[in-house]
Amino acid sequence: MPAVLAGASVAAVGIVLILLVGLAVGHWPFAFDRSIILGLRAWGGPSWLPKVAADVTALGGGIVLTIVVVIVAGLLIVQRLWLTAIAIVAASVSGNIIVELVKLHVARPRPDIVAHLVTVTHMSFPSGHSANSAIVYLTLAGLASQVTRDRATRAYMLVIAILLVGAIGCSRVYLGVHWPSDVLAGWSFGTLWALAWWLATARVRTSIGGER
Repeated sequence: MPAVLAGASVAAVGIVLILLVGLAVGHWPFAFDRSIILGLRAWGGPSWLPKVAADVTALGGGIVLTIVVVIVAGLLIVQRLWLTAIAIVAASVSGNIIVELVKLHVARPRPDIVAHLVTVTHMSFPSGHSANSAIVYLTLAGLASQVTRDRATRAYMLVIAILLVGAIGCSRVYLGVHWPSDVLAGWSFGTLWALAWWLATARVRTSIGGER
């Protein structure tokens, strides 16, 4: 397993434990949720930042993620990497379904302490953009690492995926449409989901004796 993916998974477990402890001793929204959102809105940043944040957040939207999955799966099929292609599609679809079910079950309202800088619908927990971007980009990078021989290339793909997922999640908080704990939960679920599919795909690949 790539060290980058293993490290991200350990961090995800740590975040989950912290959120569970916070939920046990407090209630939503947490104190840091309000402080971070209000602090970001008071700061504001340079005049171009809202537009950049909106563009970055779009990279975690359903349409963009679907396009990415379809293009990558098609490329893998052309290369006859059937197992990797099937795993990527299955991980992305099933992960999104779980995120939507959790949203409906928890039914946490969106932040209402600052104006939303982009239009949003649906419930707040977990952040769908954060969770689904982690599911797609980390799974893509993780499974691609199984069919990539060069260690530096594997590490590069995973680092880029983590940075992209991190930027998408941060943009949701900056835009005022998610509590930070929504994003942390989304990141954690998506990372652990990618880890689970990495392990499952590696086991299947070994059991069938290869890829093509």
